[in-house]
Amino acid sequence: MTFSIIGRCAETGQLGIAISSSSIAVGARCPWLRPGVGAVSTQNITLPALGSHVLDQLESGQSPEQALATVPTYDRYSQFRQVTSIDSQGNTAFFSGSQTLGCYHAVAGEQCVGAGNMLADSRVIDALVKTFETTGGPLADRLIAAMQAALAAGGEAGPVHSAALKVVGDVSWPIIDLRVDWAEQDPVGVLAGLWTDYKPQMQDYLTRALDPTKAPSYGVPGDE
Repeated sequence: MTFSIIGRCAETGQLGIAISSSSIAVGARCPWLRPGVGAVSTQNITLPALGSHVLDQLESGQSPEQALATVPTYDRYSQFRQVTSIDSQGNTAFFSGSQTLGCYHAVAGEQCVGAGNMLADSRVIDALVKTFETTGGPLADRLIAAMQAALAAGGEAGPVHSAALKVVGDVSWPIIDLRVDWAEQDPVGVLAGLWTDYKPQMQDYLTRALDPTKAPSYGVPGDE
């Protein structure tokens, strides 16, 4: 039903998640990030509360492995969950319960971790992680490239209908939060298009928030 990639940029310290699913609005339930702390993807038969729970453990000083080790105690249905995590230093961990759906797989890479369930083939996740590791450029570009490679390797066993991209940096809110809640075809492609449109405006929105006196034109009627 879902595959995702969590990654960290070694140069900027940004943390991000890209994810897609056959279900509607995957971005509303599965990706969870906290600036300076880490990122978590809670997927398969999703318990959104696991996102905050694992992030709380990371913030308390636990490693991703230690944080995910608490999942069976926190969640009585942990056998149905698939969870991945990364901390602010790029350390990673993953958990797939015994009742994870279909063909599932998880791989930890260099400052990244990918996982999926109901996959066409386990090699989908290998392609996801390898592409993230070998792609240059901004973190969001690398996450999108990884998702596109995973689709090219077979993606999910069935059609994909939603996708999301979320990145946090130095401020307390996401610097990128883009979602395709439903598309009949190629939501990852639609998401890539949204990122292409948003990318040249991202810094402008940060500037407007942090210092409106230095903000560029808003581009609306009456703006001078």
